Amino acid sequence: MIPNSPVGALFAALLIAAGCLHAASLPVTINVNSDKVAGELRPIYRFFGYDEPNYTYMKDGKKLLSQLAELSPLPVYVRAHNLLTSGDGTPSLKWGSSNAYTEDANGKPVHDWTITDRIFDTYVERGMKPLVEIGFMPEALSTNPRPYRHGFSLEPLNRSTAGGWAYPPTDYSKWAELIYQWVRHCAGKYGKAEVESWYWEVWNEPNIGYWRGTPEEYHKLYDYTADALKRALPTARIGGPHSTGPDNEKAREFLRAFLEHCIRGKNHVTGAVGSPLDYVGFHAKGQPRVAGDHVQMGIRYQLADINRGFEMVASFPELRGKPVVIGESDPEGCAACSARVFPQNAYRNGTMYSSYTAASFARKHDLAARHGVNFLGAVTWAFEFEDQPWFDGFRDLATNGVEKPVLNVFRMFGMMGNERVEAESSGSAGLDAMLREGVRADPDVGVLASRGNRKVTVMIWHYHDDDVAGPDAAVALSVSGLGASRALLRHFRVDREHSNSYEAWKRMGSPRQPAPGQVAELERAAALEMAASPAWIDLKAGTATARFTLPRQGVSLLEFSW
Repeated sequence: MIPNSPVGALFAALLIAAGCLHAASLPVTINVNSDKVAGELRPIYRFFGYDEPNYTYMKDGKKLLSQLAELSPLPVYVRAHNLLTSGDGTPSLKWGSSNAYTEDANGKPVHDWTITDRIFDTYVERGMKPLVEIGFMPEALSTNPRPYRHGFSLEPLNRSTAGGWAYPPTDYSKWAELIYQWVRHCAGKYGKAEVESWYWEVWNEPNIGYWRGTPEEYHKLYDYTADALKRALPTARIGGPHSTGPDNEKAREFLRAFLEHCIRGKNHVTGAVGSPLDYVGFHAKGQPRVAGDHVQMGIRYQLADINRGFEMVASFPELRGKPVVIGESDPEGCAACSARVFPQNAYRNGTMYSSYTAASFARKHDLAARHGVNFLGAVTWAFEFEDQPWFDGFRDLATNGVEKPVLNVFRMFGMMGNERVEAESSGSAGLDAMLREGVRADPDVGVLASRGNRKVTVMIWHYHDDDVAGPDAAVALSVSGLGASRALLRHFRVDREHSNSYEAWKRMGSPRQPAPGQVAELERAAALEMAASPAWIDLKAGTATARFTLPRQGVSLLEFSW
């Protein structure tokens, strides 16, 4: 370090900001070559989803959607369950409704788009796009309508999701007419060009309890739905099947059978070969557990699902170039299962969730490149739960209108350029090792780097599966190919001390009902913060260097601009 120089001042400021002027015990060298493009860095992070569609237009839902819309220079896509479910629009955990379809006393269909319009209006007003999940079965069409609604609750605990909403229709023609009229209505209301930019799907996870019919009945439902959609708007895009993680053999065979049906099967409507398939969707989940006195994440399970899914898509020559969407891509499978009831979900409030997100999204890019698939996006199944206790451990992005640390990692992704550049870290756990065993021995101090218009961005994370204390990483970063003699360095950080409303709330004493002044303080703590003040640094032959410490489960984004 050169005394009294901008680099020296920045180095000291970074160390002070990290709360650590002592030598860390985990040295890591990271080299970024911004002259070597490694491919497109697609904004795969800009997809989000949730079970409860009626939260969309509530106070905290609208606030969070506005924040999500600001993440990306390209439109953000939103997926929600229960868009066609019968009910009065009152939300609860893992439930929502629109009452879009009923029948009069003579059995004549009645279509009402009031609630679905309110949901889509909220998206479109913010420049967002629906990833429209066509489901679930209206009560008047269900082959087994009673009881219709499931009994899911946390107090008393009831994880049942069985109900009439999950059954095949009594009349596939009435179902098809419902879809046809819905799509025609959307094209008329929002415009043909707008609806052409949406994606549509049929049902959710039809290989498990969300669908109480057979796989063949699902293929039939898909054919009738796709035919109706294309009759209403031939340029509309539809795909699926959004089945569960394909590392499971039964789930993998369901996905394969569906793809075979769409490519070579007999269409239930036309009798011709195949069914429209504009993209492929499947889900991928991790498996956290309680290990002794702490949470241990299961990132390898989620990566294995993604690896198997991409591998299957790549195995079909007919699907070469088709977009792939991971329709739910999360550390585990139940957003509405709070950590208060399910202690393995205690990762959700703090920096474990944010560092996991950084590490897993980078490996999604790597797996897509390995298999050569057209990876469009990964849906983070996390939103908000209106009027629930503060930091109650739901898998959400905000609590009572205050963002959690994980949302700041998505903000970091949104700051990155659209070209991935070569980057190597001596502390990386490695993709193959993570597929085999996760991150259970040494931590994963990984890197993802990009370049854009006169800037290079470098994301670095310090992740471990076990939520236990560990030594800071002492990072020595070198970024070459900047093409300038000076650059402005901005260093953003998510850790216990930065961009962290949860730690701020705990420092307040974890109030059950924070006072207005405390809420304002939490909102300030929730914003994406810098680890140090911005500083101009001198470059040597177009190369910038920086040294800083990165705590366990911390994430940094360094932006060099000129």
